[in-house]
Amino acid sequence: MEVAQQDVLTAPEAQTVTEMTGSAALLEALLVEGVDTIFGYPGGAIMPIYDALYDYKEKLNHILVRHEQGGIHAGQGYARSSGKVGVVFATSGPGATNLVTGLADAQIDSTPLVCITGQVFAHLLGTDAFQETDVINITTPVTKWNYQVTDANEIPEAIAKAFYIARTGRPGPVLIDITKNAQIQKFDFKGYTPCNHIRSYRPKPIVRPQFIEQAAQVINEAKKPFILWGQGVLLGSAEQEFKAFIEKSGIPAAWTIMGVGAIPTDHPLNVGMLGMHGNYGPNVLTNDCDVLIAIGMRFDDRVTGRLDKYAKQAKVIHLDIDPAEIDKNVQTTVAVWGDCKETLPMLTELVEQKQHTEWLAKFKEYTRQEEEAVINAELRPQTGEMTMGEVVDQLNQLTNGDAVIVTDVGQHQMVGCRYAKFNNTRSNITSGGLGTMGFALPAAIGAKFGAQDKTVVAIIGDGGFQMTLQELGTIMQSGVDVKILILNNRFLGMVRQWQELFNERRYSFVDIQSPDFVQVAKGYGIAGKCIKERDELQSSLKEMLEHKGSFLLEVFVTKENNVFPMVPQGCSVSEIRLK
Repeated sequence: MEVAQQDVLTAPEAQTVTEMTGSAALLEALLVEGVDTIFGYPGGAIMPIYDALYDYKEKLNHILVRHEQGGIHAGQGYARSSGKVGVVFATSGPGATNLVTGLADAQIDSTPLVCITGQVFAHLLGTDAFQETDVINITTPVTKWNYQVTDANEIPEAIAKAFYIARTGRPGPVLIDITKNAQIQKFDFKGYTPCNHIRSYRPKPIVRPQFIEQAAQVINEAKKPFILWGQGVLLGSAEQEFKAFIEKSGIPAAWTIMGVGAIPTDHPLNVGMLGMHGNYGPNVLTNDCDVLIAIGMRFDDRVTGRLDKYAKQAKVIHLDIDPAEIDKNVQTTVAVWGDCKETLPMLTELVEQKQHTEWLAKFKEYTRQEEEAVINAELRPQTGEMTMGEVVDQLNQLTNGDAVIVTDVGQHQMVGCRYAKFNNTRSNITSGGLGTMGFALPAAIGAKFGAQDKTVVAIIGDGGFQMTLQELGTIMQSGVDVKILILNNRFLGMVRQWQELFNERRYSFVDIQSPDFVQVAKGYGIAGKCIKERDELQSSLKEMLEHKGSFLLEVFVTKENNVFPMVPQGCSVSEIRLK
């Protein structure tokens, strides 16, 4: 029977079928997904994938880390600086379990990752085989989705789902565990098609205009409205939409540490940082505003303080893509569920053009008080040992706020977030929700691979640096250019601060001794310098920034300096202390 010409034209094209191993199919899938960099560490159960990777060395850049935790933090840094999905390889057993801290960190900070772990042969599952762990059940609480592949035919669909789930909606980490037999099994590979739909998964909520209208009415009637924004603005690539909204509405706006950079630090409506060590005005005036507009933030306890004393006088509007965050901690008056890149323009169209001059002046008055009580002494001390704040301030002057700043966890993190200037989006990379010490060095490595045209500076404490300093070996082997700034106060500073303020200076095991960091760096072929005097600071920072290749600068700062302002645990945000 002759086939009509019309049927020939509309018939689907025949698929090209190629026999290949599951490992090769995985790598082909990564290429289609646009992956260019992988962070990983080989081992027995993932060896077939690494064997296949040998033939893809010209197409996929694999960075050999020194520990799987370093690998996943590097993947996080890459994802956060580039906006792409970070990809991490690890073997079974301890290789997989070493990813758990990074998975938990990525889950709470909404960082898109696809982690591939090798697993023992399928017939050995459940037998306590060598280097076997139940990675699926271990990682279920700390992943957005995970799946175990036992047959090579499953690999294309599993990888397609993994990338789609990791990057869409509220992003997060995904883990695919592939048994060794599936890696070596040959099958008919019919090509790879990225996923754009999963029946039971709706990452982009339907926006309901009536709630936008209700929110606009509440905003237009407000006398003292206040905006809090978080990382959702960055994850939604809605920086321009956010800027248009605040500039038309004229509303003062403050940021969480994950949201900083959506608008420049010196924007006239940017009134500073929220939270336990945030700025004075944004914290106090949270309990004075009449409308609180939260955009892409989750009302974390470090932002709210005591919930029973948080913004009780205000009507609350909450814009978020994740329905689980609505009314979770703070009861809303109007909930706007949706992607803020879509909802913000709709809201901007309906809000009235205003300038809240008198209300904005209140924030400026609190800023003046904070400068007198805290900031001037921290940034411009005239005598004594150097402070963390003055180091960050000098760094600002040399980078002009254009560097990518990667902070570890502790006092230096709060000082870095408070005082560093951020002119660009995706320029502040830190461990926000989990507070993972050891995050910064490997994350900075990943951040540099994700933003190769940017200067990347890792600001790290002497405690956190010693948790992952073996990743200096990754820097040595890869040749990546990362500037490492260690602020050494010879203490586990944040814990010591709490022990001073709330435990009568009972300094229990916080006095930490460190090696000669410059000599350690030298052992890895990395240039370095240690300074203790103020008159060396500016020239040494300049030397670090201008050095070709990675450079470690250790700065000795005062031992018992505290980070203020501070909202003591169990207190209201309006009970913030200046000293």
